[in-house]
Amino acid sequence: MNLMSMLIISTTISTLLILISFWLPQTLPDTEKLSPYECGFDPLGSARLPFSIRFFLVAILFLLFDLEIALLLPTPWAINMSQPTTTIMWTSMIITLLAIGLMYEWTQGGLDWAE
Repeated sequence: MNLMSMLIISTTISTLLILISFWLPQTLPDTEKLSPYECGFDPLGSARLPFSIRFFLVAILFLLFDLEIALLLPTPWAINMSQPTTTIMWTSMIITLLAIGLMYEWTQGGLDWAE
């Protein structure tokens, strides 16, 4: 199969799927679908309601710790390398920094949801 036939087949399949996606769904919107969704907040109320900043703090902390844990994912493969002591040193440093950050946030009250 040459390049031109593969291009024609993929274009045909893509066009067919796009056309089917326009005809297949039911487009009968009701009042619930037409109302704006604002992440659980009442969209018809006042826009000036006070909002707790703790929600954002917990979300940022979750993202920070989640991304730091992603740094530890290659550790099992890296230990099989020629110098595992370097891997163990970096892994220990990351875990120590995470623990220090967690202790700091805990002592500052950043993890307490109720004020």
